[in-house]
Amino acid sequence: MSVSTGNSEAAIRFATEEGKLPLLPAFNTLLIELATYEKAASSVLATEASLLKTLSFPSNPSSGYAKTLLLFAPDPPSTASHLTSPQCAGMALYFTNYSTWRAAPGIYLEDLFVRPEYRGRGYGKRLLQELAKETKRIGGERLEWSVLKWNEPSIKFYKAIGAHPMDEWVGMRVDDEALDKMAGSTGGGGLERMQS
Repeated sequence: MSVSTGNSEAAIRFATEEGKLPLLPAFNTLLIELATYEKAASSVLATEASLLKTLSFPSNPSSGYAKTLLLFAPDPPSTASHLTSPQCAGMALYFTNYSTWRAAPGIYLEDLFVRPEYRGRGYGKRLLQELAKETKRIGGERLEWSVLKWNEPSIKFYKAIGAHPMDEWVGMRVDDEALDKMAGSTGGGGLERMQS
């Protein structure tokens, strides 16, 4: 996968945990930068070890729960002209979901982030295009994500590429102690699986 940017191209690769170019540290750095941008850096509990346990990688696609695309810029931003090798400029972390009404899979984009110094080059749009292609490849019919209400630049960008807000839906979440309490209140030993 590559992105044309004038005379040079940006490369999009899946985050990997092994091989010639381990990309997990680059993802972890972007994750922290994204959390800082969203004013939630103190909420990040992820470590490289926990990411290794929970992400899905090309070498073992059936493991883990989510995949990550990393975008590498062929040239450094003007603010870092001393850099010569391709730099990790952005990422998209996603997982599959399912629509019962459509009886079809889809993709949920959990995180999209392009470093500020690389914005305006079309990298965010390119990452979304790759996700749209992946959605179609799996027979999916929806590419969905959430955006913080205060993040006007992102909302404007998403609307410009054809996304529409789902104002009739309210996001809900159970976590931390409430999740522990809910899990403990079910009684019994968990789900029973039918075997054929």
